[in-house]
Amino acid sequence: VLLSSAICNKSGKALLSRQFVEMTRSRAEGLLAAFPKLMSNGKQHTFVETESVRYVYQPLEKLFVLLITTKNSNILEDLETLRLFSRVVPEYCGSLDEKDVVENAYEVIFAFDEIVALGYRENVNLSQIRTYIEMESHEENVYQAVRKSQEKEAREAMKKKAKEISQQKKERDKMNRGKGGPSSMSSLMSGSSRLSPDGPMVGDSATTASTSSSKPQSSYTSSSRPTGPSRAMKLGGKDRDINTFVDKLKAEGTDVSSATTKHSIASANKPEPPPSNVIQAGIHLKLEEKINLQARQDGSLENMEVLGNLILRISDADNQHLHLYVKNDDDRDVQTQTHPHVDRKLFADKSIIASKSASKPFPLNNDVPVLRWRFQSSDSSQMPLSINLWPSYNNGMTEVNVEYELEQEELSLNEVNILIPIPHGSGSPVIKEVDGDYDYDSSKSNLLWSLPVMDASNKNGSLEFTVAGDQSDFFPISMSFYSATLYCRLSVAGVKAADNGQDISDYSSEMLCKADKYMIGNV
Repeated sequence: VLLSSAICNKSGKALLSRQFVEMTRSRAEGLLAAFPKLMSNGKQHTFVETESVRYVYQPLEKLFVLLITTKNSNILEDLETLRLFSRVVPEYCGSLDEKDVVENAYEVIFAFDEIVALGYRENVNLSQIRTYIEMESHEENVYQAVRKSQEKEAREAMKKKAKEISQQKKERDKMNRGKGGPSSMSSLMSGSSRLSPDGPMVGDSATTASTSSSKPQSSYTSSSRPTGPSRAMKLGGKDRDINTFVDKLKAEGTDVSSATTKHSIASANKPEPPPSNVIQAGIHLKLEEKINLQARQDGSLENMEVLGNLILRISDADNQHLHLYVKNDDDRDVQTQTHPHVDRKLFADKSIIASKSASKPFPLNNDVPVLRWRFQSSDSSQMPLSINLWPSYNNGMTEVNVEYELEQEELSLNEVNILIPIPHGSGSPVIKEVDGDYDYDSSKSNLLWSLPVMDASNKNGSLEFTVAGDQSDFFPISMSFYSATLYCRLSVAGVKAADNGQDISDYSSEMLCKADKYMIGNV
């Protein structure tokens, strides 16, 4: 297990440090302070052990890259991790002196977090780390562009309105001056010609009529208001710049779906679980999981990650001191991590979640994630749901057979949506056989295969259609679903009072597992 990483100068002073497991600040500072007394010079890769930890470090010009691990950690894996750390540091620090390290500390720490999670090395390389760190949010870019266009439209409308008001003021001043001056009759006639619905009066020249029609219309008295549509600023309204921007995104091939489109395939492929009908008691427990999965075109698993949370909400002040008994029936390698305020030793020994300090009970009316768990696998048998696509070619057409299989029969999946891309310009697919329902969106050239429920009673199913195209045209396939059963077999066995150990039966709980990003054939 990797406990901590640090960048030190030649004298052993730590310039930055990142801890990957829970430890106190005094312990982290003590481990780093002991390093200068133990290190030796003259080796490219060096390590030294104490009674409790192992220091693995590498010289990097004027600096040292240091990893602190447990003694039973695999030294070969640690050296490989150290090499990756040593490549990351120059990527974000430039000249590798103390000033650059301090100035770019946050970027380096973010990169360290991409390499190690919960004390274990992630399967990433330098190019992937660079991509993750530099990754931009498309939704944020769209929001910023829309906001700028709204501000621009508001400024233009404000300038136009100010110009109209100024012009109306000049007209009123001109007419008011005409009342007492020698040219009052001509001004009055000019004003009447502008007000008359029948056009210019007899005797007005064509030039006068042309000039008056080119100016904004105003009334004779200052108390009247101009007619016509209001030109006030509308910051929240849809404007032409927004539509133009969205049209440009669509022209570039970006999928921009409308929030008000009822039958949008994009929204249909992300079903939202129905609102919970659980009546929350004074103690409410919510166990939720998100599944991220990437598989190859042949259906084999590339990588799967399940992230779970146990969220505690207490609305009864009399039950802030309690013990949660967690039951773990999963024999797989599920990693767990408790909240910093939870007694970690008690959970490790007895699977009991309790506050670390009796003087600091769990907060009231607040969602607290007291426990997190994580499961990662590349074993295809661990997939919740597998998809296989079998194409066959006949007379320029492709007969496609798509099969699904529920690998974990204890799960019951709801609102299963399988989105299959169809080659552009090939026309609508001819559906020959389908288990469930389907919907073809010609504008996006997507075929949506949906099943309301998938469980042990219908663990297998198929969709068969014919369309022109090659095998690669039907990937990537994306899926979405949700379930009231967790993938990892964790549950809350009971709740007891912390002071006297009496059972607390007045508590409620709910479970939710959903696919966050489930892709087939995108690797």
